[in-house]
Amino acid sequence: MARAAKKTADRKTADRKTAAPKAKPSDNRDRIVDALMDLAAEQDFGDITLSMIAERAGLSLADFRDCFPSKGAVLAAFNRRIDRVVLDGATADMADETTKERLFDVLMRRFDALAPYKAAVESIAAWARREPLAAAQLNRIVVNSMRFMLEAAGVDTEGPVGALKLQGLALAWARLVNVWLADEDPGMAATMAELDRTLRRGDMLVARAEDVDRLTSPLRSLARGVFSVGLRFVGDRRARRQEATEASANDA
Repeated sequence: MARAAKKTADRKTADRKTAAPKAKPSDNRDRIVDALMDLAAEQDFGDITLSMIAERAGLSLADFRDCFPSKGAVLAAFNRRIDRVVLDGATADMADETTKERLFDVLMRRFDALAPYKAAVESIAAWARREPLAAAQLNRIVVNSMRFMLEAAGVDTEGPVGALKLQGLALAWARLVNVWLADEDPGMAATMAELDRTLRRGDMLVARAEDVDRLTSPLRSLARGVFSVGLRFVGDRRARRQEATEASANDA
């Protein structure tokens, strides 16, 4: 806790590095992603069409189709771009930090990477709040990203508890993004405070889930064993019935 508090204080008081400028597009896919985010910063995300994105990217609709099947796929590509920036920023000095501190660093780096696109993210978030199907699609994209964020922090995401961590962090991230969007402080004090509270709550929930998983693991093993025996029993009965039917047919 002391180290986390110090890191938070250091981050508040230190001059924040200027967000890296957007990379010059290297191919059509990058141009399309940039075009979508530029348009999202200017207007309602739900009003953006594929033709508008292609035109802004300086490409034909056919070129767009060669790169992406939908607007949602472009959004997923943008998310992967942010993932790459965050993962590239991982450093060896995180090794001696606690899991909570590492995840705090990883998610704050994600906010840093998103900073140049804040207006676009606000448009996307508003779209997801209005459209349940859009929210579900966005959730799938975020879950995939959170898998790598947790992995970068050294958090296991396998098994039932891992699935709980992934979905829990994805939902928490949606709330954190709303805090970040409203946070006008260049040091992101409100965002960091909410992230710290979220991770502390998450630690407690995960600990409880892991306890439940350990307690129920023997029961699951027993259930699988009983189910397996049951399947073999049913299979044997069917085989004997089939043999009896064939024997009766031969006698006839």
